[in-house]
Amino acid sequence: MKNISRRDFVKTGAVVSTAAMLSRTGGVFAAGSDKIRVGLIGCGGRGTGAAMDCVRSSANVEIVAMGDLFGDRLDSSLARLSRKVDDKVSVTKEASFTGFDAYKKVIACNIDMVILATPPHFRPMHLKAAIEAGKHVFMEKPVAVDPVGIRSIIASSELAKEKGLAIVAGTQRRHQNHYREILKRIHDGAIGEIVAGQCYWNMGGLWVKKKQPDWSEMEWQCRNWLYFTWLSGDHIVEQHVHNLDVINWAIGSHPVQCMGMGGREVRTAPEYGNIFDHFAVEFEYENGARVLSMCRQTPGCTNRVSEHVVGTKGSAYTDGGDGFIEGRNAYKFDGENVNPYQQEHADLIASIRSGKPLNEGRRVAESTLTAIMGRMSAYTGRALKWDWVMNASKLDLSPEKYEMCDLPVRPIAVPGKTELV
Repeated sequence: MKNISRRDFVKTGAVVSTAAMLSRTGGVFAAGSDKIRVGLIGCGGRGTGAAMDCVRSSANVEIVAMGDLFGDRLDSSLARLSRKVDDKVSVTKEASFTGFDAYKKVIACNIDMVILATPPHFRPMHLKAAIEAGKHVFMEKPVAVDPVGIRSIIASSELAKEKGLAIVAGTQRRHQNHYREILKRIHDGAIGEIVAGQCYWNMGGLWVKKKQPDWSEMEWQCRNWLYFTWLSGDHIVEQHVHNLDVINWAIGSHPVQCMGMGGREVRTAPEYGNIFDHFAVEFEYENGARVLSMCRQTPGCTNRVSEHVVGTKGSAYTDGGDGFIEGRNAYKFDGENVNPYQQEHADLIASIRSGKPLNEGRRVAESTLTAIMGRMSAYTGRALKWDWVMNASKLDLSPEKYEMCDLPVRPIAVPGKTELV
């Protein structure tokens, strides 16, 4: 892959897709053509960006339906898409939907594939509906905020396998050349057996939206979703899942237990909802390897976003732009890195057209649960085992109803006092 440019990849994909269309039943998509018609669910910045990456990644892909909880976000997203990729957008008023049920209406349209980019809480129900309706899926990470949601994601992913449907997640490092090359070498034994590691997402602050007088509590929380655990999972889940996914990828499995800590020291104003601003978690894996995980969203502090694993024959380092191995099998990646945000869509679409659909559902579910387990440990102050969290925890952060109501803000977790559910 490192010697193939994205342009060549797209060109090759177009040839492969034509051959697939002629050689297999099911290779012809909507309207009896090779065109892949896409619906977008979740029209914020992330969803709009994913839609642009999708249509730019591959030939003959078009956005034809859109849905969001709020009309203003749908309108601004459509306007931006029309400016940037106008020739690949044909969304009519009749194919534009708002409200909590907008996802059902998008899925009911004449589409082949759907992009799921709402706040993470909604991912399990949206994935379930899409797979049951026979749609291929690109879903942003993380894929749930609690163990109940994770079980739903895994069930939907298994159903997708049975139905021959593709699921690709927004863990773009899995589609980035230097990560792929470093991880391939790790799996080939370049650093021996992994015995320890560290991963970090330490950065400054992100956007925040203060409550407006005409907003209900539900509307404010949904618009300010980063800061409410039921919507985002907290930043250890929403953001740090990337690094934890790389660690699970390197080791080849999920952790078996963890012990975490964290708190809310800097972001204490009401607009920061009920999430923490820092976490530190130790994860233990089946072979005894222990990994220290750190994440923080605090302005004015040292930033670090990277992964490091230590083996019996050396060590490996990766971050968003670099990767190398130290030790007896030293290696430094110096190949070409295509845009991973587009490559993940190119890989998804190529798999659909070839009749060999990718399915990343279970592995991203396990990486998301790794982060959820760390948060649960930090919130309660309790050490946790994977099997209990995966199979026995009844934690479900869903609200009682989905409507614009005065939804109470859940209490901020207090380690040693917050109940383990």
